[in-house]
Amino acid sequence: MTAPAWQQIESERYEDFWAAFDARFNFRPQYKPSHELYDEPAINEPTPSVTIDLSPIFATSGSAQFAAAQDAVNILGLLAMTRTFTVSQRLLVLDWQHPSWGFWPHRQALTDTPHWPVEIFPDGDYYIFMSEDMANGTFGHPWEQTLCVFGADLTATLVPLLTSWLPIKRSHLPSA
Repeated sequence: MTAPAWQQIESERYEDFWAAFDARFNFRPQYKPSHELYDEPAINEPTPSVTIDLSPIFATSGSAQFAAAQDAVNILGLLAMTRTFTVSQRLLVLDWQHPSWGFWPHRQALTDTPHWPVEIFPDGDYYIFMSEDMANGTFGHPWEQTLCVFGADLTATLVPLLTSWLPIKRSHLPSA
């Protein structure tokens, strides 16, 4: 029997993880109606990172196309994570103002009933998936309708999968 792919982080540790994330990325939660533009990202997007524009998916909200595209982002994210992280590596999953989780991508891929308590696709809140050293991960912003992929390893694996069908909103790649 495979160990669980998800383990809820104890509530007393919740603030520890968020404080470290805030310190590293200067998280600035914001909400504006969908018709208003955002002046800046909700985090300091590191180098390297690429922010994917998810608005083409949100434009089909409520449809079978939306559901399929949402699933595709999650599955492609999982594929990239299994390519990027070791079998035993735990990721941190932060869900703003909700329980946070330890997550093992390889276990998730092998689960018969793949329930996601938090998804990579930001459908309703800020969702962060990242290595414990915060070097690689994703930051989903539901109101800006973006997914920032950061870190050299995850950017190299996930960005090509997503940009084959979704546009880039911002890019912070090192100069060649």
